[in-house]
Amino acid sequence: MNDARLVFVDCGHVCITISYRTGHTELRINRRDLMPPGGACVVRHVGPASMWGTFEVSAVLPAPTHVPLRWRLAAVPAVAMTAAVKVFGSRGGRFSRLVRLACLGRALRPAPTADVRQAIRAVRCTSSLIPARWACLEQSTAASVLLAMTGHRAEWRHGIATDPVRLHAWIADHDGHPVEEPTDIVHYTATCT
Repeated sequence: MNDARLVFVDCGHVCITISYRTGHTELRINRRDLMPPGGACVVRHVGPASMWGTFEVSAVLPAPTHVPLRWRLAAVPAVAMTAAVKVFGSRGGRFSRLVRLACLGRALRPAPTADVRQAIRAVRCTSSLIPARWACLEQSTAASVLLAMTGHRAEWRHGIATDPVRLHAWIADHDGHPVEEPTDIVHYTATCT
C-alpha cells in the first residue's frame, strides 16, 4: 500500500483527491493551488477524458461460475470478518479499516492465479446472500482475507477511471493482471496498491 494517505489524481481539466485515511473523495477543478500544502500527498496523472460521461458502465458484476464447496465454505469466515470490520467502528473510518484489512497478508507469498480466481468467485457467491450493499470494495477485501487465510497474499488494487469518474477496487494476480474483472477494467488507473 502507498504510504501516503492522500492521493491527488490529475485528470487534465479536473482533479480528484482521495483520502485513504477517511475515505473522503472530492472532485475539484484543475488548479494546483487546491493541492494540500507541503506536498503531503501522492500525485497521479491520468490521461484526459475525451468523452466525459459517454462511456457505458455496467453496474452488475457477472455471476460466478461453478465454485468448489471447500472454497465457498472457506469464504464464509472471510466475508463475516469483512462485514464485522465494515460495521463495527466509526462510520467515517470504514473505508480506512477496509483498506487496512485488504492489505493484511502483504508479507505472505503471492497466491497462484487459479486460487485468486476461486477466492473471488467464492466471495461473490457467498456475499450474494448478504441483504446489504456489498460492492467491489467489500468483495475485493473479503477475497484478500480469504487468500490470507490460505497463507497467500492477494494483490489488492484501488483505482479511478475518468469516463465517467468512478472508483473501483479489484484483485490482480502476481503479474498485476486483474482477475475475474470485466474488460472495462483497462480504463482504471491504480491509486492504491
